[in-house]
Amino acid sequence: MSIHRRITRTVDTPALAPGFIGAGHLMTPVLSIDDYALNDPFIMLADDHLDLGDRPVGGPHPHAGFETVTLLIDGEIFDRDEGGTIRAGEVQWMTAGSGIIHGENVATRGRVRLLQLWLVLPRSERWATPGFQDIHDAAIPVRREPGATVRVYSGTSGAARGPARNHVPVTIVEAVLEPGASVEQALPASYNGFVYPISGDVLAGDDLLPLQVGQVGWLDRPASQGETVLRLSAGPAGARLVLYAGEPQHDPIVSHGPFIADTRDDIVRLFAEYRSNRFIRLSELAHAHGGRA
Repeated sequence: MSIHRRITRTVDTPALAPGFIGAGHLMTPVLSIDDYALNDPFIMLADDHLDLGDRPVGGPHPHAGFETVTLLIDGEIFDRDEGGTIRAGEVQWMTAGSGIIHGENVATRGRVRLLQLWLVLPRSERWATPGFQDIHDAAIPVRREPGATVRVYSGTSGAARGPARNHVPVTIVEAVLEPGASVEQALPASYNGFVYPISGDVLAGDDLLPLQVGQVGWLDRPASQGETVLRLSAGPAGARLVLYAGEPQHDPIVSHGPFIADTRDDIVRLFAEYRSNRFIRLSELAHAHGGRA
């Protein structure tokens, strides 16, 4: 018999505040890097709201030592050098690994909301060869249950298996639930995970714990092994949510700016390699894949 998971910790996210891009950028830190030991394998998560008009999203910048998982909630992002257009409901999964530069020609189309997750790499794969996966709508399996639609980006939900090629075992799904509908999501007992409501009335677990927009609901950590089940339900307004769950790696990390590492010496080395132009550019990888990955 499967063990049923519950929400045992809720965290209120800060109010939206001006982001680093400037006018037209609001964001809230959903997860903080300061809490990594508790949130492992999730380093941080930002909820970004962009209304930039014709201004670019940013400029070229480096990353190393982890992966980014960017899920478009609303709108479109276009980059002629890095795979073309990412639309609402699609994902770009980037392995920074030994070092990558991206964001050279990124532009938004209309108002955009995105969730960008920083996901740890296993210590043995911290310096993996950089790469990226654009996960477009046609490649995303959809699980359909009465009143429930679940888009599976990574891991499994029911019979649907996500297309992401993972270094860390992780389940990432988006669920849209009609009023009063429920769906059960299976997860290994060892997974750490959280529910992030996007809209509506989210009720989590068999005890129907309410989660509001602006809250993060963390799953309990059962001592047993094997498979567990999380029930996700909707109140009278329906619900839209994202579930992130993954295998903790139990290795401490060191962070500085855009880099995640094992030691301070690694951070010094990464800055030296970046300044000497030894990082791969994501645009070069995209062209090697014919503009798609």
